[in-house]
Amino acid sequence: MRPGLQLKPVLDAIGEQVDARFDRLLVVPDDPRARLYEAMRHAIIGGGKRMRPLLVVASCDLFHVDRERALRVALAIEAVHVYSLVHDDLPCMDDDDLRRGKPTVHKAFDEATAVLTGDALFAIAFELIADEATHEDPFVRAELALELARASGPAGMAGGQAMDLAAEGACFDLPTTTRLQQLKTGALIGFSCEAGAIMGKVPMPLRMKLRGYARDLGLAFQIADDLLDVEGDVNAAGKALRKDQARGKSTFVSLLGIERARAQAEMLIDQAIHHLQGFGAEADLLRGIARFAIERDH
Repeated sequence: MRPGLQLKPVLDAIGEQVDARFDRLLVVPDDPRARLYEAMRHAIIGGGKRMRPLLVVASCDLFHVDRERALRVALAIEAVHVYSLVHDDLPCMDDDDLRRGKPTVHKAFDEATAVLTGDALFAIAFELIADEATHEDPFVRAELALELARASGPAGMAGGQAMDLAAEGACFDLPTTTRLQQLKTGALIGFSCEAGAIMGKVPMPLRMKLRGYARDLGLAFQIADDLLDVEGDVNAAGKALRKDQARGKSTFVSLLGIERARAQAEMLIDQAIHHLQGFGAEADLLRGIARFAIERDH
C-alpha cells in the first residue's frame, strides 16, 4: 500500500468524530425550523473527504492543542466548506444534482431551503469559534474568526468562486487559473493548516512553514481534483464529473495535459513536505495528508 493511502483509517475516524458532533449540534427542533435542520444534517453529516477537519487536527497536534478544542475549529471549517458546496450546487451556480453520493440540498429539499442551509452553516462556524469552549483567550478566538472570515470572503473562497463563474468560456491562462484555485480551494486549506498555530500561540516563523505547506498542498489538491474530473469514476467521486470541459473552463489538466499536471502535483507535494523540515514525528500526519491528497480516488 502506498504511504499516503494508509491515511484512510485516520480520515474515517475524524469523519466519525465530526459526524457525531454535528449530530449533537443539529438536533431537529419540534417547530417550523425542522426542515432547515433536516437540510443541514443532509448536507453535512456523512460523506465527504473531511480533509480540512483533519488538517486542523493535524496542525493542532503539532502544538499539543487539546483535541476537543481542535475539533471545534475542525467543525467550523467543515461548516464553511459545506456551506460553499450547498450554494455552489445551486442552479444559479454549478447546477449539480449529486454531492457526496447524495442528492444535492436543493434537489432533496428546495432552492430556498438550500440557500438558508448555507447561510445557517456559515453562521454556525463563527458561533463555534467565538465560544469560550474553543479557547479561553479572547484574542485567540478573535484571530481565528478574523482569519476564517478572510479565507471565506472576497479575498479567499468567495473571490475564487467569482473567478470560477467568470471562467466559463473565458480561456484563463495558467497564472490566472492558479490564482483562482489559490482562492477558491487554497484559502480554506490555508486556514485549516494555520489554525493549530493560532490555537497554540506559536511565533510567526513556524506559522510561515505551515503557510508554505498549505499553499503547495492546496494547488496539488486542486490538480488532483482536475485529474479525477477527467479520469475518475462517478460512483467513487460521489458527484458529477467532466463538467468543466463541457463548460469550456480552463483547468490545470486542460492547460498542462494529464502527464504534466500529474508531475506538477507530485512536485508540489514534495515542496509541501519540505516546508515541514524542522518538525519531527509530530508532523508525520501532515506529511501523510500531503501524499494522500494526490493518491485519493475521490
